[in-house]
Amino acid sequence: MKIQESAENYLETILVLQNRMEFVRSIDIVNELSFTKPSVSIAMKKLRAEGLVAVDGKGHITLTEAGREIAERIYERHTLLSDLLARLGVDPKVAAEDACRIEHVISEESFRALQKHAKEE
Repeated sequence: MKIQESAENYLETILVLQNRMEFVRSIDIVNELSFTKPSVSIAMKKLRAEGLVAVDGKGHITLTEAGREIAERIYERHTLLSDLLARLGVDPKVAAEDACRIEHVISEESFRALQKHAKEE
């Protein structure tokens, strides 16, 4: 399934927040991404409609299996790319920002090659 970069960012953010806190709510995403409440609300509605997140009666957001797969793939890319760039001497903050852009456009083939290279170092 091909989804938009913004959706991938939301899913990745939910994954990161779930690793930090017991429950994730829209306000947590607002605070993490510095987006407006209406923007996050619209995004959560779209992600629910696509079957990528679930929201319970208390407003707790969880990733569905499909959403988790996408989030973990993007997070894996982000982590590897950030680490590689930082090891090359890029400032860690810049490395993280650049990785956030690259993670969405890099091909699977190129990512696997970088992953293999990183393991050989």
